[in-house]
Amino acid sequence: MKKIKIAVIGTGRIGQMHIENIANLREYFELIAIADSYNDHLEEIADKYQIPVFTKNYQDVLTNKDVEAVLIASSTDTHAEIIMAAAENGKHILCEKPIDTEIERIKKVLAVVKEKNVFLQIGFNRRFDHNFHKIHEYVTNGSLGDPQIIKVSSRDPEPPSLEYVKISGGLFSDMMIHDFDMVRYLSNSEVTEVFANGAVLVDPKIGDAGDIDTAIVTLKFANGALGVIDNSRQAVYGYDQRAEVFGSKGQAFSENDRLSNVELDNATGGHVDKIPVFFIERYTQAYVDELKAFYATVTEHKEPAITGFDGLQAVKIAQACLESLKTHKPVVLK
Repeated sequence: MKKIKIAVIGTGRIGQMHIENIANLREYFELIAIADSYNDHLEEIADKYQIPVFTKNYQDVLTNKDVEAVLIASSTDTHAEIIMAAAENGKHILCEKPIDTEIERIKKVLAVVKEKNVFLQIGFNRRFDHNFHKIHEYVTNGSLGDPQIIKVSSRDPEPPSLEYVKISGGLFSDMMIHDFDMVRYLSNSEVTEVFANGAVLVDPKIGDAGDIDTAIVTLKFANGALGVIDNSRQAVYGYDQRAEVFGSKGQAFSENDRLSNVELDNATGGHVDKIPVFFIERYTQAYVDELKAFYATVTEHKEPAITGFDGLQAVKIAQACLESLKTHKPVVLK
């Protein structure tokens, strides 16, 4: 079985999660380099996972002839630049979402990727979740008939730091962007219109930073279906991730995963385990399966499971929602 020689650029929380997953997928990947301009503990990480090359300059990784592919887990504002540089150096790319926050810049990135004939997979890991994937199967095999209503609830256990809020691009671009991809995936259709409502109900300081922390977006789809997404930056009971598709032949919905499915019934009532409180805990297997899909793309020379076009569409929806929030009007997507 051929191993892909891969490097990771960006070694923060999610970057280190990817490093650990790659290290555990030894039959698929050989992790030969890491890069991060801001991490002063690269040598420790390299020692822990036996990575031969570590550097503050990501260009050192991209010009390394032994590197066949890169996983980009750096800050959002660096994604476009690094993707284009990786493509110019002939590296296949798995990049965390989003590609960028500007539509024209994303189009430029995708043009370079196409010109250099490399694979680009976008890190919308939730498509690999066993629950959402099963709903998608029911949609695509006709079990639900014609999709009519798509619902997604996505609520974080606690808000991010204000420092992060200020550079995140906003709730639509940072948080709900996963759900924009999810409704496209579950509806098997494109979004044609959005109407966004938002508020600051969790922390006034988030509003002071120019963002919202609570939002509901209604959507129309090309296949005639209607959709609704709700987001909150704080669900005190855990990381709330649910979805539903209602169709002409029935419905499919997923509740939250729990630490166990056991219910205890006694004199005080019914008791179940709490839902996960951390996104990495909730999507542990999805992140692993995401890497396996990338491996299959590179070794079998097939279209990525989540393409650059998917990344572009999600950002288009996010921008339309921001416009709708500002104008208090529905926005049609071209």
